Amino acid sequence: MTTTSIPTRKSIKLIRPGYFLYVAAAFGAMIAAVLSQNIWFLNWTHVMAGILWTGIDLFMGFVLGPILGQVDAPVRKQILMLLVPRTLFILPTLAVITGASGWFLAADLGFTGLPWPQIAWLYAALVLITILTAQGLGYLLPTELRACLELQKEIPDYGKIDQMMRGFFLVVALQGAAQIAMIVVMAKFVSGI
Repeated sequence: MTTTSIPTRKSIKLIRPGYFLYVAAAFGAMIAAVLSQNIWFLNWTHVMAGILWTGIDLFMGFVLGPILGQVDAPVRKQILMLLVPRTLFILPTLAVITGASGWFLAADLGFTGLPWPQIAWLYAALVLITILTAQGLGYLLPTELRACLELQKEIPDYGKIDQMMRGFFLVVALQGAAQIAMIVVMAKFVSGI
């Protein structure tokens, strides 16, 4: 019978060079979608990034966060050591791609020239993406970066990390709720304004 051991802090590379390649590839795909002037490709890029971003936020905020609050500290620490470096790269990338490709898609489809009151739906999307971006880049990204740097210390302060992650998962849950509101707005665009 074989047993699987939980990796130790020293056996985990928190920041891997490959993460930067994935981010570059994702931005490359977005740039290709924008430059292609292919509405289907641009829409696919926007929708896929939005689905991934929203799904990850909802899962982390409403499933993983509460679970982590109930597991023993050593297990929580190990999960965070594996989770934080990945989300540090994937979530901001998906957020930027979703917002940027959404703007270009709206412009290409003529939504930026809608009259009042139809343009209010575009304004609602802009307000929501501004809130999501401010939360993501102003709080979530710095919190993840601080947690990642703390995890890389010889003797990490796990109490400090746990405190950061409690607030982090709360804001992720708020992001999930704002993203659901964004889906309502996007459904209006798709069904006709």
